[in-house]
Amino acid sequence: MTKNTERFETLIVGGGQAGLAVGYHLTRRGRSCAILDANERVGDSWRKRWPSLRLYSPAAADGLPGMRFPAPSHAFPSGRDMADYLEAYAEKFALPVRTGVAVDALERNGDGYVVTAGERRFEADNVVVATGVFQHDHPVTPPFAAELDPGVRQLHSADYRSPEQLQEGGVLVVGAAHSGGDIAYEVARAGYRTMLSGRDTGQIPFDIEGRKARFVFPVLRVAATRILTVSTPMGRKARTKMRTHGGPLLRVKGADLEAAGVERVLERTVGVEDGKPVLADGRVVDVANVIWCTGFRNDYGWIRFPLPVDADGFPAQERGAVPSAPGLYFVGLPFLHSFASMLIIGASRDGKRVAKRILSHSSSARRREGRGSRRRASAEQEIAA
Repeated sequence: MTKNTERFETLIVGGGQAGLAVGYHLTRRGRSCAILDANERVGDSWRKRWPSLRLYSPAAADGLPGMRFPAPSHAFPSGRDMADYLEAYAEKFALPVRTGVAVDALERNGDGYVVTAGERRFEADNVVVATGVFQHDHPVTPPFAAELDPGVRQLHSADYRSPEQLQEGGVLVVGAAHSGGDIAYEVARAGYRTMLSGRDTGQIPFDIEGRKARFVFPVLRVAATRILTVSTPMGRKARTKMRTHGGPLLRVKGADLEAAGVERVLERTVGVEDGKPVLADGRVVDVANVIWCTGFRNDYGWIRFPLPVDADGFPAQERGAVPSAPGLYFVGLPFLHSFASMLIIGASRDGKRVAKRILSHSSSARRREGRGSRRRASAEQEIAA
């Protein structure tokens, strides 16, 4: 080992809700682990989102194991509230989070792994990748975005904060899942002529903050955790749809968009003509601003060994464990095992399950090591005799 090498039983890359949940279960059992996070503060991944963002689940479902969310059960916290909660959570349970540590590479090291971050080097038997896919460093925009007139202001949802960032003139919001719907609604309410482009992803048929939702949410919770899973045909169908087409409208519905004056077009934005965006039906849209709500790309190039992927392009795993790489786990992926995996409650469930698998894997490794040591001792005794 070099002087910059540290050794842990488990390394968790990413200090969001999923990574903290794994760390909670491991530290409660006295296991050696460290949580590496590139942000300067725990919760910064939430602080980087637009200030008006609020969670789509009530506070009663937003807590991690061991600590309820400090808000009325039926309140819907903001992204900043969640950021502060995660920071308080890490402090309360003294979780071993190392902030400001940006991981450069993950490599195999015999039966274990090596993680490097600049001049720092970490060795571990297990590595949990908890970086998720909604990474602000890897927003997706179509190649033709570069062909838009320089006078058109372009923002990705990762960079959007408020309508104050926009210049005078019309706004085209590209991508009509719930983030696109929320942003288009806010921009239109601020007085901008707004068009929302993209296929219909559906919508939740009730007000998520209404009284009726209080009775519906327990049913949805069961559906999200036990019915819509990779173990059911319905869940497998929903998984591909959610991963490739985006989620349905949740808080803001079609009627809300219409009331706010948003022009909803189902045609996708497919190109550029004379510096202006063009829809699939050939219509040229004359706007001064484009907001790309087109998602984020997976970036696992820092994993320096073959990583199998599934049909949707995500890491191939079974309940978080990668069969081809014992000791490697993923949490925080959309629909990792169930619809709930993309919610706070799902991150907690997946984190607990992965922690149990790590404990089982480590115990099996120790038993194998113990048997090997006994065989070596026996052989040495025979030689000595």
